[in-house]
Amino acid sequence: MLETLLIEGLYAGVFFIWVLFVVGVLTYVCYKILVKKVPEGVAVYYNRKIIHILAGGLIGYLVPFTFSTPFYPLVLSMVLGVFTLIPHLLKKPMYWFQTSDNAYEVHFCLSWGLILTAGWLFTGGFAGGNFWFGVIPIMFMALGDAVTGLVRNAMFKRRTKSWWGNLAMAIVNVITGLKLALPGVVAGLFSSVIEHFEFGPIDDNITVPISAFLILMLFYFFMPEAFSILNVLA
Repeated sequence: MLETLLIEGLYAGVFFIWVLFVVGVLTYVCYKILVKKVPEGVAVYYNRKIIHILAGGLIGYLVPFTFSTPFYPLVLSMVLGVFTLIPHLLKKPMYWFQTSDNAYEVHFCLSWGLILTAGWLFTGGFAGGNFWFGVIPIMFMALGDAVTGLVRNAMFKRRTKSWWGNLAMAIVNVITGLKLALPGVVAGLFSSVIEHFEFGPIDDNITVPISAFLILMLFYFFMPEAFSILNVLA
């Protein structure tokens, strides 16, 4: 038990350093390069999607292979949530990826950890929880939403909603969702549609993973045989 905690703590430390590198160094350098070629808002938006992919997406995918419980990922996601919230409270956002008009990156951190943990708990927890039921919804948020943002940014040079972006997201989500067979595909398609709509302060970093998670749970508890359809359930 102690050995597992130490080894997983080492993984958590490496992942945390990687996130800090992506947020504090890589995207800062990208901002300095991009801002010379595109409007500042576009550079910031690209950076947010880089963080989605290289921090949230990459590490989310690695969680099932490196952790036995969601303890470390949950703690780190909460720490990063506070880390990204503080600049907003101080009115000094990290300008290369944060904006003063919203704190959606805080929602991303919190959703990432909570959905990941919920997926593991609701599928058995310590008795044999399946990480993928939390990982797939946050991959929709991290990868799928990143792709839709990149497409829309490239097309319109500003933050906006477009069904072209949602189509790109649907393609990525379907491929990602195949990990959980038919329910994963259904959840991926639904979350691709729900991303198009905004509900005031409740942004897509909340609606996308929660909607996908709820769909997966409905299948898990009421139609588990659907996970054998397409024959790719982990």
